[in-house]
Amino acid sequence: MHFLLRKTGYGLLVLLGVVVLVFLLFNVLPGDPARLTLGQRADVASLENVRRELHLDQPLPMQFLLYLNDLSPVAVHNEQEAREKLHYITVMHVSKCSILVLKTPYLRRSYQGRKDVWEILTEALPGTLLLAVAAMLFATVAGIALGILSAVKQHTWMDTGAVFASVLGISAPSFFTGIVLAYLFGFVLSNYTGLHMTGSLYDVDPFAGRILNLRNLVLPAVTLGIRPLAIIVQLTRSAMLDVLNQDYIRTAYAKGLGRRAVLWKHALRNALNPVITAITGWFAELLAGAFFTEYIFGWKGIGKVTVDALEKFDFPVLMGAVLFTAGIFVIINLLADILYSIVDPRIRL
Repeated sequence: MHFLLRKTGYGLLVLLGVVVLVFLLFNVLPGDPARLTLGQRADVASLENVRRELHLDQPLPMQFLLYLNDLSPVAVHNEQEAREKLHYITVMHVSKCSILVLKTPYLRRSYQGRKDVWEILTEALPGTLLLAVAAMLFATVAGIALGILSAVKQHTWMDTGAVFASVLGISAPSFFTGIVLAYLFGFVLSNYTGLHMTGSLYDVDPFAGRILNLRNLVLPAVTLGIRPLAIIVQLTRSAMLDVLNQDYIRTAYAKGLGRRAVLWKHALRNALNPVITAITGWFAELLAGAFFTEYIFGWKGIGKVTVDALEKFDFPVLMGAVLFTAGIFVIINLLADILYSIVDPRIRL
């Protein structure tokens, strides 16, 4: 329990640091949020109303405190404002107009369309999660299999080929790999592969409505999974070679166990610690780093939403996406620490 509380405390401190940096960064960028919301032809009265709504008429420290109040799951809000903007449960009345509420973090509203940022991100999250899970599944299964094969067939062409391919995978940036795969398999060989250069999870048909199309997942998942696959191959190979030289492996062979039983029941289980760490860490990075991949393939997810918001200077969506991604990253790393402490209890010490 102490281990869990300590890790949770570290995660909250990281999130607080991210909030401070994000707030300061987006408050020094050029551009008037009121103008971005209403357009260049807005009248003075409308601009003043929007500035008041966004708390831009307050000093910067007060703006930050109000932003923290919006983000906090437990906060004090004006009752009428809470009804209009928040998803909340009333805890108690603080004053005649103010209430203490338990709520989802309020990330404010998009400048474009005035839609709640939380809704925009939660709509895009399933696409990013599906893409990250598919990429990590591909990387894990293929990476562990190639790592084991490389260790068992050490100093053969299989070992050399696996190591060369992993080095190539690490070296190639995802955006370059994505462009090459999209052009080659989604355009040049499209008639044979049945794949397309761009596309999201659902295709929209004017008559049939939304149609599920899992083929659009293949190229972005492979693109996103190549780099973690390369890391997993090398980690699995290194860990397996180290474990296969241990005394208990020789003892297992001496007892008459077959090679398959020794590899799967004894060697692989003890070689998985660094691999588990890499898998969980890379899964968090895939969620945070799918921006270019989603943009290249037109995959609807948090990455594409963020890039679109950046093009339109939609600061609330940008800030919300950064904080949302940081929160996911912290949660996944916390789960990784817990999983690692279960696999190897010495970590708790």
